[in-house]
Amino acid sequence: MSALRRGRGLVGLVLVALVALAGLVGPLLVPWDPYRQIEGANLLGPSFAHPLGTDDLNRDVLARLLAGIRVDLLISFTAVPVGALLGCAVGALATVDNTLDVAVQRLFDVLLAFPQLILAVGLAAVIGPGTWSVAIVVVAVEVPVFGRLLRTAVLRVREAQFVTAAEVVGAGRAHVLRTHVLPNSLAPVVVQLALSMSVAVFIEGAMSVLGIGVSPPHPSLGAVLTTSLRYLDLNPLSALGPLAVTAALVLGFQLLAQAANAARG
Repeated sequence: MSALRRGRGLVGLVLVALVALAGLVGPLLVPWDPYRQIEGANLLGPSFAHPLGTDDLNRDVLARLLAGIRVDLLISFTAVPVGALLGCAVGALATVDNTLDVAVQRLFDVLLAFPQLILAVGLAAVIGPGTWSVAIVVVAVEVPVFGRLLRTAVLRVREAQFVTAAEVVGAGRAHVLRTHVLPNSLAPVVVQLALSMSVAVFIEGAMSVLGIGVSPPHPSLGAVLTTSLRYLDLNPLSALGPLAVTAALVLGFQLLAQAANAARG
């Protein structure tokens, strides 16, 4: 926790907290409903009433941007931990048996062989676009990442002297894994969690650009940006808003990851 009180960790925490706060208090910041079509407000430029203007369906861009923040944070803070838990569970179990380990590594090879966007397109074709599709893609992407990360850490810690000492005094394999190995193997997982949060934001934006992300009329950072890019010549600020928020969120997670990695020594 000390890494979050200074330097890159503090800056990253402030950036993520500011974006999250904006998303949470969004309804208090703007009077417009993100789904409401405002009469006579088609593709308006920035004004006091609409700081980022309106889109092609007469909806306030700022209201949709603030609502989109909540969608992206929901995906990041649910799909990434689920992927991490599944990946770590599979990775840890694979270290118990050599045959199981080989089978799991080949499965991870298959998942990692597909580029993220190709995997996203394939899954979206099966289950359809939507928020849950984005979340499932994020989980599928993160499972092999966390699985291999924890497996490597477990194999390294398992050779430590304190683990050997526990085995010598008669501790069972499951007890050693649960009590001694896993608690000392989680440091890289914490770093990867922050990195994967930024990857989740990227995946959501890329899927929205391809038309297989969050389904209309629901907003997300990627969906708001995609709509704004179509009318960039009329209102550049409508695209700069979601770009700035996305950049701040990704940079914040990246700085948190760097701070956590530096704290590991």
